[in-house]
Amino acid sequence: MAPISFGRRTAQLAELHPDEAALVFARTDGTERVVTWAELDGWANQMARLLEERGVGPRSMVAVALPNSPEHVAVDIAGWRLGACVLPLRPDLPDWERRRLLDVASPAVLVGDWPAEGHTVVSSAELDGARSLPAGPVEDRVPDPAFAIATSGSTGRPKLIVSPGPGVYDAEAPTALHQGMGAARRPVQLVPAPMYHTNGYRILHLALDRDELVVLMERFDAALAAELIERHRVTSVTMAPVMLLRLARLEGIEERDLTSVTSILQGAASCPPWLVRWWIEHVGPEHFFISYGASERVGLAFLRGDEWLAHPGSVGRGLNTDIRILDDEGGDLPTGEVGEIFLRQTSDEPSGYRYVGAPPAKQTPDGFTSLGDMGWLDTDGYLYIADRRVDMIVTGGANVFPAEVEAALLEHPEVADCAVVGLPDEEWGSRVHAVVQPRHPGKPPAEDDLRRHCRERLAGYKVPKSVSFMSPLPRTEAGKLNHGALAAQLAGGTG
Repeated sequence: MAPISFGRRTAQLAELHPDEAALVFARTDGTERVVTWAELDGWANQMARLLEERGVGPRSMVAVALPNSPEHVAVDIAGWRLGACVLPLRPDLPDWERRRLLDVASPAVLVGDWPAEGHTVVSSAELDGARSLPAGPVEDRVPDPAFAIATSGSTGRPKLIVSPGPGVYDAEAPTALHQGMGAARRPVQLVPAPMYHTNGYRILHLALDRDELVVLMERFDAALAAELIERHRVTSVTMAPVMLLRLARLEGIEERDLTSVTSILQGAASCPPWLVRWWIEHVGPEHFFISYGASERVGLAFLRGDEWLAHPGSVGRGLNTDIRILDDEGGDLPTGEVGEIFLRQTSDEPSGYRYVGAPPAKQTPDGFTSLGDMGWLDTDGYLYIADRRVDMIVTGGANVFPAEVEAALLEHPEVADCAVVGLPDEEWGSRVHAVVQPRHPGKPPAEDDLRRHCRERLAGYKVPKSVSFMSPLPRTEAGKLNHGALAAQLAGGTG
């Protein structure tokens, strides 16, 4: 079967079963909105006509600053039908960040309700008005490139990661990750992540292209996620560790029916070992997966729950990917030694990336790329993540990786969430400081109890020398937290 464009794929599925549900939108108030394939296809055509009127065409950039919604999905498909590159953006960015991102992206059109002087804007109200336009087919174009993701990475400066290759779907060439996880006979994909993040955006559209029923959450909520898994017999979901943590600590979770789930994929950050064990025990090792990669798509590590039990703490071996651990001079490090992780994809899947607004990532002469993470390999070639180099704390000359300390703290039953940062210290240079979100905000755990808990699990120099409390921690909807910004806030005395 010849590859078909992203836009044409939606039309093909609408022709196949127009009245079947393509998407269930789960609002935070518990109500749902069902969108059929025919509705999604027609709506995408109407929005394509609106965008075309505003100047969008092949190779244009369409920035979409909408919250999780069916409208977002339809606009994405509309942009692809015009041959445009679609850039999802976080809709609630403050004005300063908006302006910096738009300066880098220079989109032909911004879809959303931002005040964006100097840019062509299509508002939410105008999207609603597009329903009066013809819903018949538009000319099919292949976007190349099809999408980009906005990030600041470790630099703090906004940049775009533009993925290579045309926007086509090939039923005979599923992604390596999809092959590794297998597929249920009638898949139902729960999407709890925000659509400005790879784990929301790419997974949603890949699932739609594979003719899976997508259940899209307006915003992640642990109790609602558990209800949706039961109600829709969800088979697959990808979650950040903080989402898995909140579900595991949800009151009554032990009584929930999770038997429909055939694959839970953990990504986006390191996951505490005790939390991985909890999920393996509750869904089975054959249904829990961990992956390590990035939006740059330069390589991927992957493993299943039974492999993790044999290599606890690992994020897997290279999946169609070669992995090297290098020192600061570019030399290969022996097994078990922490260094910078470099990846090189070996499959025929589209790989590589193009940064807009930043120079390329560090690369070796033979094509291995670093994304700034530190880790090591065991004797069987399994990869372990230490932390991002930029977040590493040097205290008294010793290196402390925040993720390791955070994993220990999260085992404490009174800790709902935490972040570990380095703060200036006259004696140590930097001291290890823990910011804890208590499970019960009105009754935080004692600092001495938290330090005792850590001493039982960590070397002495890794134990937090100071603790503060914050509810909630400033995580994004994708579960990410900027350690550098949090450390600067605390050091400035505003925490």
